[in-house]
Amino acid sequence: MAQDASIYSLTTPAVLIDENIVDKNIARVQKYMDQAGLKARPHIKTHKIPEFAKKQLDAGAIGITCQKISEAEIFADAGIDDILLTFNILGDEKLAALKKLHARIKLGVVADSQTTIDGLAKTFDSSRPLRVLVECDTGGQRCGVQTPQEAAKLAKYIDGQDGVHFGGLMTYPLPNTEDDVETFFAQTAGLLKADNIECETFSTGGSPSLFAAERSTIANEYRAGTYIYNDRSLVRAGHCGFDDCAMHILTTVVSRPTDDRAVLDAGSKALTSDLLGFTDFGYVVDYPEAVITGLSEEHAVVDLSACTDKPKIGEKIRIIPNHTCVVSNLMDNIYVHMDGEFDRKIEVAARGRVW
Repeated sequence: MAQDASIYSLTTPAVLIDENIVDKNIARVQKYMDQAGLKARPHIKTHKIPEFAKKQLDAGAIGITCQKISEAEIFADAGIDDILLTFNILGDEKLAALKKLHARIKLGVVADSQTTIDGLAKTFDSSRPLRVLVECDTGGQRCGVQTPQEAAKLAKYIDGQDGVHFGGLMTYPLPNTEDDVETFFAQTAGLLKADNIECETFSTGGSPSLFAAERSTIANEYRAGTYIYNDRSLVRAGHCGFDDCAMHILTTVVSRPTDDRAVLDAGSKALTSDLLGFTDFGYVVDYPEAVITGLSEEHAVVDLSACTDKPKIGEKIRIIPNHTCVVSNLMDNIYVHMDGEFDRKIEVAARGRVW
């Protein structure tokens, strides 16, 4: 391998993405979705890159999931025309932008209150009503109606508005709670049937317990994001191994103040301060016994006391982050390689699209 083609020739900190692993991860999950009879609608928050979304669509996904309008606009501009926004959209400026986006593509949103629905209903009309899914809290304790009775009531409310139409149910559950999703969705479906309301979509998601998705037999759509790259949290969850992690952060040892301490040039601006239940800030691929004990904005402090071999000043090492999705929003570009040989730089097109 020529030196200038090696990933180790890149200036650090840099986000490295192994395209061979990306392709393998996409194929693995799409095969499972097909076998489970689920429509895949991957969440692009993990990569924020149209090129990678198109890989997922080419593999068999029916559309994509976004969180925010400005994020979805990037993917619509790239020619992706089936997007679900899994967020309560509120405010005149956002609703105006949503209406413009809806005029261009097949769009859906979620809602968990009459307030949200009223804003949507006044913005859209019966000539092109907006598809709305009722968001249900099946145990995740974030957004969502709390009971099947509330879900059915809100679905009926949507069904009575001219500017919107009821498209189904959506949840973001805790990992390994497929039985809870099944119970909530099935009870709601029964209530809707009694009111002669059709429920087309039963959408659930999440990467950590993705390969148990078939346990919720009523679900027909699955949204997951992190699986395309994988990260340390998914290794812990048993979803994958470290060899299945496509994202590494390449960083340089800039100081060795003591024999047992190294300092890297990748701080919270590159590695993310998300712990996700860990006590340290990432897995050091090249020195597995090393522990990243602290982050400031530009520095990572690494405890080397358990290491037999220790990195030298100027050495470049790789880190698998605790949470890959956050890292994608920290960098303007990623560096794509195939088994260590640099191929191309890609802009993280939807980075910073937070509304």
